[in-house]
Parts: sequence; structure tokens; C-alpha cells
Amino acid sequence: MSGPATFRVALVGCGRISRNHFEALAKVPGLTLSAVCDVDADRARAAGEQQGVPWFRSYEEMLAHAPCEIVTIATPSGMHPEQGMLAAAAGKHVIVEKPMAITLSAADDLVHACDAAGVFLFVVKQNRLNATVQLLRRAVDKGRFGRIYMANCTVRWARPQEYYDQAPWRGTWEFDGGAFMNQASHYVDLIQWLVGPVESVVAKTATLARRIETEDSGVAVLKFRSGALGCIEVTMLTYPRNFEGSITILGETGTVKIGGTAVNRIEHWSFAAYDDDDKLVDAVNTNPPTVYGFGHEAYYRNVLAVLRGEAKPDTDGRAGRKSLELILGIYESAKSGREVPLPLRARI
Repeated sequence: MSGPATFRVALVGCGRISRNHFEALAKVPGLTLSAVCDVDADRARAAGEQQGVPWFRSYEEMLAHAPCEIVTIATPSGMHPEQGMLAAAAGKHVIVEKPMAITLSAADDLVHACDAAGVFLFVVKQNRLNATVQLLRRAVDKGRFGRIYMANCTVRWARPQEYYDQAPWRGTWEFDGGAFMNQASHYVDLIQWLVGPVESVVAKTATLARRIETEDSGVAVLKFRSGALGCIEVTMLTYPRNFEGSITILGETGTVKIGGTAVNRIEHWSFAAYDDDDKLVDAVNTNPPTVYGFGHEAYYRNVLAVLRGEAKPDTDGRAGRKSLELILGIYESAKSGREVPLPLRARI
């Protein structure tokens, strides 16, 4: 009798986030890294030699020659849809880093391509899988807040000019987007995932200190369909280093704030009625070495379970699209100076 199915993963894009994928894959029996690719030959070679797998400079060559059932895409955001569609056409399941695209039309094209090819599309939203966030999600699902009145996300991080200068695609509209689209996209995802659909948004963005096309700071005010209000505050100009990545929910019978630099620590947990989950508050706190947290391992465990037919995707293409639509609504409001209703009327 054969054992459980195993799957090989080829990764394209050996930049900052790739080491989180390498470390996560090493911890998930049933998944193995089979190849890496990067247009920078030195970076591709270094990753391949370190991981002990073949390396490629050409994505098309990797798709044609690397043995794999899954392709992980960790390249600049604007490249995700095209590379995902090529992987789908080659019959590979697709894992794509956030955001899945920088336009809704491209996101839809990627979703439809994966549907047509009969492959799974997974969008990485690892912060959903933080133990702290999972505990908060359970509290929301159990109705412990009663009616939710307000929700707030704060991303006070530091990205010096050198960060943008290291890669010409960073801070561009074509390949990256700004602080909302790139650095804060996980937090935009969390607030809409936890509190529910957004009815409309009003936003202001600014490029205050960095020499980039896109915004380094911004604020968005949300009205949820439930009637609750929300605010997302984002800046990459915090001195001298990353300071806070938090979410706060205020309801008629509960108040919770998860803070730290990456929603990794419960700073306040108060409900009118006791639940056994209250005993877990201290145990779920973590101290990750970076703002990426520890969620990639759990994300890959879900991918494996889905491919084995044991689970549903934590975040598929359609779920990943929801936060992209909210980000694009934020940008549309900032550009027009008007309140923007959601869903967006036209594909952007």
C-alpha cells in the first residue's frame, strides 16, 4: 500500500521572502523543493547551491525541465499573473505571494487560467495563520464581540531609501505598488477577513520622504456593510526601525488588540463572557525574527492537505482578490478625492 502523496515545489524569485519559503518547505514532510529560478544568475546560483537543487535563470526553462507539481511565485508583484498563467498552462499548481496581481483584470485572468487548467491557485496570506490571529478569528466566529463597532489596522514600519534603491522595481506602479499594495497588504486582508465585507472607503496617500513613484504613507477610513467603521494607517517612515503591525477590534462585549511588529502578540484581550480560549492568550504569543512571522509553514501544510484532498484552501485566488479590490479602492479614493463604493464598478 502506497503512502501519502508527496509533491515537488519549484520556486521563482530568490529575493527577501524566498528564505521563508525555503525554511517552511524544509519543515513540511510531503513537500520538497526541486528547483529555483531568478533572472539574477548570482542570486539563483547562491539559492540553488544553498538548497542543493538545480537553479535556472529562465523561468520558461525551469517550467520545461524542473520536475515539479507546484510552482511558487515570489517575484515582483506585477509579474505574478503572467508567471502564474504560464505555470497553470504547464499543468502546475500555483502558489503566489501577495499581492496576487496589481490590477483586478490581471487577477481575474490568473484565476480563470487556473480554473481552465484544473489546477489549484493559492495566494499567500500567512498572517491569517498566526496563532494570535487564529484565536481572534475564533472569537469573531463565536460572536464574542457582540456587535462590532470599530476596527483598526496600524502598520508603522521602516523602509529606508536604500531598500527601494536595491531593486529598480520597488516603489513602481508597474511592478510593485506602494505601502498599501506591498508592505501593508496582509493587514488590509486581515481587517476585511475578520470584520467582513467593506461597503465603501475614503483614503489619503502621500509620498513624504522616499524617492519612489508610489506612496510611502497613507490612511484609509472604511465603512463595513455591517455598519462598523474602520481605519487603516500605514507608513514606511517609522524611525528608526519597524515599530508596529497591529489590529484592534472593538465590540459591544469585547475588546482585543493584537500588536507586536507583525500581529504576533496579544496586547489586550477582554470579553464580557468567559471562554476556554482565554486560557490560551499567553501561549499563542510569538517573537518572530522578521515582520513575515511564522505563517509560511502553516500555509504550506494547508497546501499539502488540499492537494491530498484533506482540506480546503485557506486562501485561494478568489479570496486573494478581495483584499486586492480593497487596496485598489483605496488608491481610487486617494486619486479622486471621493468616497469609493465596493465592489468596484469597473475592473481596474
